[in-house]
Amino acid sequence: MTCSRTAVHFLRHVSTLNINDSDPLRHRDRQIGYCTNVHVGIDLTSIRANLQEYAVPVQQQLSQTHGLNALGVGLWIPDQASRELAAGQLDAFRGFLDSSRLQPFTINGFPFANFHGDHVKQRVYLPTWAEPERLEYTQRLATVLSRLLHEDQPLGSISTLPIGWPDNPFADDRSGLDDVAIAGAKLRELAAFLKRLEDQTGKRIVVAIEPEPGCVIDTVGDLIGFFDVHLPDPTHRRYLTVCHDICHSAVMNEPQRSVVTAYADAGITIGKVQVSSAIVADWASIAAAEVRATLEQLGAFAEDRYLHQTGQVGRDGSFQLADDLPALLEQTRAGDLDEILRWVIHFHVPIFLERVGQLTTSRDAVIECLQALDDDTINVDFTGHLEVETYAWTVLPEAMRRRGLAEDIASEMQWLLDQLG
Repeated sequence: MTCSRTAVHFLRHVSTLNINDSDPLRHRDRQIGYCTNVHVGIDLTSIRANLQEYAVPVQQQLSQTHGLNALGVGLWIPDQASRELAAGQLDAFRGFLDSSRLQPFTINGFPFANFHGDHVKQRVYLPTWAEPERLEYTQRLATVLSRLLHEDQPLGSISTLPIGWPDNPFADDRSGLDDVAIAGAKLRELAAFLKRLEDQTGKRIVVAIEPEPGCVIDTVGDLIGFFDVHLPDPTHRRYLTVCHDICHSAVMNEPQRSVVTAYADAGITIGKVQVSSAIVADWASIAAAEVRATLEQLGAFAEDRYLHQTGQVGRDGSFQLADDLPALLEQTRAGDLDEILRWVIHFHVPIFLERVGQLTTSRDAVIECLQALDDDTINVDFTGHLEVETYAWTVLPEAMRRRGLAEDIASEMQWLLDQLG
């Protein structure tokens, strides 16, 4: 498999490869799209309006620049919209997607409710996988996706949260929210449901657990450990996989090639890769006279809607995670950074961006990950699902937005296609 051969292939027409247990997933054609959780709206009417306003122009632009007849989309379908679809609106929605030349292949099942409120922060990790609402919601999404996939699309993916956030300040009951044993049982129940769904529909839907900094599972080691204890059987791992978010991994100071290799060695399928990039303050290369100005520049990213966990790498190789950038900035003075090599900040910035002022990005990690996935010496099972997830466009500093949202999303998709050949 080579990226240059497969990148455009999917977006021109969906691959007709068949699935069976002996087919290594790493030989599947790449499926590429952008995640629609960047758009505001939790009901089906809003979702359709957003797709019409933004996704359709992206498809039209990529049709002109890359000759693409369909645009892959990673749908964000919140709980309310999932209920509307389940109540009888699914066929009409599929018809709308088809007529708009939009091709769903994956769903972001991480944010359950409003992802664009004024103060989301740790609310995005509720309900947890220790609560029945999370299982019921994910089962609805799987059923919806099995109906949205075309006949020649045998595989779909859904990303989900990594159990929850320990001691979540927004939870009604903060006891037991990180109960890993309960979560493991519910995920095994989900695997059984997904097997029945495949038996009934012929569609294999995989749910991909997405490690995130600060959560119960936030590193490749955490994820592998969880699978070893709670999801050891091949029947579990056929349907339960990992969503590798490149930004999250970079914040946790994980080399991309090592992560991909670790999943290969552990026998865990990469169900989806979220192509995302983080902000980097490379203190080792910033002149002392520019440190204060750089801290001030970082203040523009310390916004109130999302959580911006920050990985702090010391010059001695130590690592420490700060829960949120605003609090970290409040307690940091220029002299405190003498022993710090860099900060890597969970703020999804455009994947084509390499530098902004004194700050850089983790764009090199994106390239490293794509190369590792395409390396035949790393025997990793990978569905081929690549989803650009820059949900923070609307909270970026104004100077970092190029033209309009549709044009900016198209620029990211063009950059990714160029990287793939």
